[in-house]
Amino acid sequence: MKVDPRSPVVIGVGQVLSRDTEALTEPIELAVAAARAAAADAGVRSDPLRRLEAVAVTPIVSWRYRDPARLVADDLGLGSVATMTAAVGGNTPQMLMNRLAERITAGQLDLALLCGAESYRTRMAVRRSGTHLDWRKQDDETVPTWTDGEEFDLGHPVELTHGVLLPTQAYPLFENALRHGEGRSLDDHMDRLGQIWERFSAVAARNPHAWDRTAYTARQITEVTAENRIVGFPYTKHMVSNPNVDMASAAIVCSAATAAELGVATDRWVFLHGGSDAKDPFMSNRTSFVTSEAIRWGGPAALAAAGVGIDDLTRVDLYSCFPAAVEIAARELGIDPLDPGREPTVWGGLCFAGGPWNNPVGHAIAAMVEHLRSDGEGFGLVTANGGNIQKHSFGVYSPTPPRRPFTAATPAHDLAPEPVEVVEEWNGTADLETWTVMHGRDGSPEHAIAVARTPEGSRAWATSGSAEVMARLEAGDLIGTPIEIRGDIFEL
Repeated sequence: MKVDPRSPVVIGVGQVLSRDTEALTEPIELAVAAARAAAADAGVRSDPLRRLEAVAVTPIVSWRYRDPARLVADDLGLGSVATMTAAVGGNTPQMLMNRLAERITAGQLDLALLCGAESYRTRMAVRRSGTHLDWRKQDDETVPTWTDGEEFDLGHPVELTHGVLLPTQAYPLFENALRHGEGRSLDDHMDRLGQIWERFSAVAARNPHAWDRTAYTARQITEVTAENRIVGFPYTKHMVSNPNVDMASAAIVCSAATAAELGVATDRWVFLHGGSDAKDPFMSNRTSFVTSEAIRWGGPAALAAAGVGIDDLTRVDLYSCFPAAVEIAARELGIDPLDPGREPTVWGGLCFAGGPWNNPVGHAIAAMVEHLRSDGEGFGLVTANGGNIQKHSFGVYSPTPPRRPFTAATPAHDLAPEPVEVVEEWNGTADLETWTVMHGRDGSPEHAIAVARTPEGSRAWATSGSAEVMARLEAGDLIGTPIEIRGDIFEL
């Protein structure tokens, strides 16, 4: 096949699961194991890891490393290599892959390793035991060769003031707005979510690298039981990302010329055809809880860079921390997650296959490479989401050589319309825009979170601990009705 020698191509992928928390395996060790598995996967006699020029590592949550890529490189016995990482976000595996592919295409790099790892299950087990970990630490002066230059922000300051800190609090807000926008009853909406999530679970059940390979039915996913409690209404435990895992992924990417020089068989090659990166505002400033300007721009931009359309895709992996992320991405991309002719994931989703904080998409990339190799043709789209449907990266992959040089598009201007103004404290009447009720580990409702629009169109946040308020919210669709806010407390 005729191939541009500078075309970026994935030649090896590896994934590692560790269920032995007593081994106290730190994330770097898992990343190194995945890297070695990726080298073996390339199927060549000479070790491609010995020729690495750059190591990129997805930011690790279970232990603080200043430059995790440097430790991976050290454990692999490498000398001076460039190291790369990024600010926290589930978009970072694909974003880092885009950066590596750009450098390979430009002739600045020939062979690189992308990996990510978490030992969060071990970290939590040790914390519960009251003991301490003796994993490696780096000096404060240690810095990687390259970062994306971004600061990590949990959310808008007003969101944080009102205690909205976690994805389990944020994504139900999108979900309840989506249900209202579609005009569905709660039962009908949950039926649809169960059908979508059943498809993700079925893929995870067939995935040898998945953390949970149980094939759950739609009813098992949505039915509230003692084992499947409500977390943030309407999400049950089976509908939220599972970060309580010890797992790692790795991908070796190089120029086509280097792949040929290494002797990698061409049926192992999977090319990067195009990519993109874009951002939405914080929740408080976005125009809607049911749309994403960044996905609407970024998906088509990546496909255009690859020279293909949405109908050319034979494989898709939609980022799936919570159902709302899939629904919004599917809507903006023009993909039906219930299309019987194309599954919405190759990985199996963060709730089932595993949600190792920033690195689920590292596993999705590995799974995409394996599927496309098996197919021998076709195109796959990987979507990646960081924050609360905020930071997005896309990648188009194929075993077919690209017809044009790889590019990763970024918007030339701000995609968001005029941001919605947010008020720090509102006193008065406002219209309920969306809401959720957070539940405790025993399944009982603990407090409600409300987002509302003031008469001037500003956005206000409020909470309530009233059992009556929480019961009324969960009993019907009250979006659009007036609520009374005093300080940070609301009443219906």
